Parts: sequence; structure tokens; C-alpha cells
Amino acid sequence: MYYSTTYLSPVGTITLACDGDNLVGVWNEGQKYHGAAISEQMTEKDDMPVFDAAQKWLDRYFAGEKPAISELPLAPIGGEFRQNVWAILCEIPYGEVITYGDIAKKMAAKMNKENMSSQAVGGAVGHNPISIIIPCHRVVGSNGSLTGYAGGVHTKVKLLELECADMSRLFVPKKGTAL
Repeated sequence: MYYSTTYLSPVGTITLACDGDNLVGVWNEGQKYHGAAISEQMTEKDDMPVFDAAQKWLDRYFAGEKPAISELPLAPIGGEFRQNVWAILCEIPYGEVITYGDIAKKMAAKMNKENMSSQAVGGAVGHNPISIIIPCHRVVGSNGSLTGYAGGVHTKVKLLELECADMSRLFVPKKGTAL
């Protein structure tokens, strides 16, 4: 059984989902793949301890604090490859960015492969079901392009600005995916 509630944030309404004990989803309204990992109907239920914890975490985050990901019980739904990519996302410090290629190199090393497709990594990053908390917004193109955020590039920019990321070499592409 899965439960959901909503959270009003500075970047719009966010849907939170849980399995009763663990957070399994955090999606911006209109986000690509919203709820895709959950195959059954979610029941709206606001009074869940995990939702209280997640909302307090998000309150602190949007207030400019840097709460630890480990403070929340997370259980994103996905295969082994995606889980490994999401674990790498959790290692990206606040206000820092990493490229899809950098993650591909880390995944190749982890899987004892010579190389790994940046596109495969991009697919896993894009399907991250716990956005903001698992910081997929901190992933950029190798040229500094702010592309590939399922919640919209404008939201990605707001989150990076909130974290005081150095935006001087980053840019919004004129055309591309996930704009």
C-alpha cells in the first residue's frame, strides 16, 4: 500500500509518496515520470510520520539549510543500475554539480567496465523518483548545460541558486531535452 500527500514549496506543489515507513517518491507538479515507479493507486493520507519528517527536511532545505539525506528513510523504487546511479547522486555536495559523464565513469568503475554510456546514466538520473532530496538537479552536461531535469530547467536553476551553486559556467540551452 502506498500513501501520498502534498507539500507547498517555493518551486511549486510537491507530491510526497511513502510505503508507510519509507519515502518512495518526491515529485514536482507536472514532473516527467510523476509517480511512474508506483504501479498501484496511492491513498492520500497526510498524517504519516515519514511525511512529517520529509516536510520538516524540505522546510529546512528551502530555508537554506543543508539537511543530511541520511536523516530520512528513503526507498526509491528501481533496478540495480538506477539504484547505483541514485547512490552516486546522494554523494554530490550541496551547491556542487557533476556531469553525466563523471557519473558514467564512476558507474563504469563500479561495474568493472571500461566505459559506460552517459545516456544510460541520464536515463537513470531522469527517472529518480525522489527529486530534490536525491539531488538529480546537481547533474549538468559536460559543457555546463542545465539540461535533463524532469522537473523543468527553471526548477533546476532555482534549486541550484538556493544552494548557492556557482552558476557562472552553467547555462540554459536554447533547445534540447527536458526543457
